[in-house]
Amino acid sequence: MPVTADQAYLLARRSVVRTVRQPANIIAPVVFPLMLLAVNSAGLRAETHIPGFPTGSIVAFILAVPFIQGALFATMNTGTDFARDIQTGFLSRLSLTPMRGVVLLVGQLGGTITLGLFQAVVYVAVGLVIGVRFASGPLGVLVLLALFILVVLAFGALGLVAALRTGSGEAVQGLFPAFFVFLFISSMAIPRNLMTHGWFRDVATANPVSYLIEGVRSLIITGWDGKALALGFGIAGTIAVVAIALAATSLSGRLARS
Repeated sequence: MPVTADQAYLLARRSVVRTVRQPANIIAPVVFPLMLLAVNSAGLRAETHIPGFPTGSIVAFILAVPFIQGALFATMNTGTDFARDIQTGFLSRLSLTPMRGVVLLVGQLGGTITLGLFQAVVYVAVGLVIGVRFASGPLGVLVLLALFILVVLAFGALGLVAALRTGSGEAVQGLFPAFFVFLFISSMAIPRNLMTHGWFRDVATANPVSYLIEGVRSLIITGWDGKALALGFGIAGTIAVVAIALAATSLSGRLARS
């Protein structure tokens, strides 16, 4: 167990250092979601006048979106970095050591989780600066951070799957727009119960990203919504477990071919 922990620590430290050394991988996941927050807040302000809209502050309503959009970047960044390890032969060299596959996968997510913590702190700080008051209070902010890190872990694990299946950083980056579409066909811009087009409401209801957004949003504008939080944590946890299992299977297949 101590050897396994040391291996995970060393790989996680390498992942964190590599993330820090690539400013673009830090700036984009932080700045782009905040830019979208500004654009959506300005363009959707009239929504607050719709009967039944859950809050009078469009900024508070939209603030949940940067968290999920920022987490989506974990798919691309984690997958691209891992694909680079595959292309440079680093993974093949590791296969000659007694390192366990699950340790390798967990270590690769170290930088992703560290960046996720930084993103979350920035988003919360920006929200507080522009006047958003979290309905769930300080404890709710901690729960929000926990939910966000779980979402980041889930999307980061999907990036590992993509890297192992394709072995190409370019291919992983090409998948990013496909993941991003899920954000725009969710309840990102309007609550599902206020959607007037039945087909779009059905799509948003079937879209797991809607429940991740609503879980974060509930802590900001509602307070403690047990159903929204259970769905948010449950779906994020399910995606994480399934993605890590798929990554472990894909890793075994790739190592067997190398």
